[in-house]
Amino acid sequence: TPARVIGNTTVERLREVAKEGGISLWQAAQNGTSALGRSAGKVIEFMALIESLAKEAKVTPLGDMVERVIEVTALRAHYSKEKGEQAEARLENLDELINAAKTFENPDEEGADPLTELITHAALEAGERQAGEGEDCVQLMTLHSAKGLEFPLVFLVGLEEGLFPHMRAVQEGNLEEERRLCYVGLTRAKQQLFISYAELRRLHGQEQITMPSRFIKEIPEECIQEIRPRKPLNRGAFAHSGGGSGYSGKNFGGRAQEGYNIDKPKVPKSWNTPVNANLSGLNLGSRVLHQRFGEGTVTAFDGEGERMRVEVNFRDVGSKWLILALAKLQPL
Repeated sequence: TPARVIGNTTVERLREVAKEGGISLWQAAQNGTSALGRSAGKVIEFMALIESLAKEAKVTPLGDMVERVIEVTALRAHYSKEKGEQAEARLENLDELINAAKTFENPDEEGADPLTELITHAALEAGERQAGEGEDCVQLMTLHSAKGLEFPLVFLVGLEEGLFPHMRAVQEGNLEEERRLCYVGLTRAKQQLFISYAELRRLHGQEQITMPSRFIKEIPEECIQEIRPRKPLNRGAFAHSGGGSGYSGKNFGGRAQEGYNIDKPKVPKSWNTPVNANLSGLNLGSRVLHQRFGEGTVTAFDGEGERMRVEVNFRDVGSKWLILALAKLQPL
């Protein structure tokens, strides 16, 4: 965590005060700052921060509170200064922590504390439920850690534009490295491979309609057997087929699941702008092609008639607002 100029010597002094007085470390910090010398001010400052956050936590939803803690403790800024994949993974973990916290804001049991539920869940996930060495179980790992390993059955998840390939890799020109990493994942499967993507994903605390990864299209079509929902939000990755959210490799013994069904993802209220069904045949989630910006997904509408605007999340250039009447979007 970010340095707060509270070193080991200061902590040891507080422990001595706590031990001598038979009090907690927090009480020792409150009552024994006179023995800390120049570091006393930093300890008082840190305690004030904790007390302030504790007060906010009583009236703030858990997800927002976790985001607030990350902000005021400067954790994101701290990790942003680091370089390499580990630093990037830490930043992504902060976003996932916020997402996880939001899922616990409405506990199943009445009167349950959301924070306690979250901590309990995290403890269970990291504790006794983990399989021991040699046990038959699901191995969850990153693509980097999977290098050199092979498994009879592999699930490769999250193949979406902006996620894999990562938007930062596309912007910085590191697409080939992402492609090689994808190849690593594909070739870990000895018998059967499943590839999946979400049609609606909560990312950075916001729900977003996503596009299938370009890497799926780069796989020979004869090697893909698409498993499609009956009521898709988006079309499948291949233009000739209907919508889909999962793929099974034929060459790995994959078999389509006939009658597979899935509920249509809920769209945030902010996107529920009425859309004229006859207006170019576009709706939320429609995949389109723009002459300049390429392929994208319709994520929002604004206005009506000739002034109607449409927001499209393009695969290569990100989100843009366009005047629908002038954009000349081609549905895919």
